[in-house]
Amino acid sequence: MRLVMELKSKHDSVIELVNKLFVYTDLQHWDKILNEVFMEEVTFDMSAAGGGPKKTWKAGDICTMWKQGLAGVDQIHHQSGNFIVNFRGDDEANIFCYAIATHYKDSAVNGKIREFVGSYDLIASFTDIGWRLSAFKYNLKYIHGNKDLQ
Repeated sequence: MRLVMELKSKHDSVIELVNKLFVYTDLQHWDKILNEVFMEEVTFDMSAAGGGPKKTWKAGDICTMWKQGLAGVDQIHHQSGNFIVNFRGDDEANIFCYAIATHYKDSAVNGKIREFVGSYDLIASFTDIGWRLSAFKYNLKYIHGNKDLQ
């Protein structure tokens, strides 16, 4: 039997963390976001998209808000890229990336799609259970399509 060892750089691990955030949101796997992505408390800022002022949220409250806000949306798809990662010591990373989020609702009469185009400023912290997001800021550039999906 051959021993296989997976080697992953810190850089790769942090980008995978962000990819999990988007993929798990698309799949609405809120428990995986809680267990694998967010720290227990997150500095959260979605003010650019009308989400209220920056404040510290419990991860469970963020997931509940997203679950309620995405109820009735038939499909969600995030596409991210242009990652820039800067490490501050061994246990913190600043992450910048672009992302497009597409929401599809078949029953919408004013257009079935809305797209959010913007970027993220995230902070990941290394914990006893691996990298977790401790800060989340969304920077909306524009919304395209049926904003209210009605």
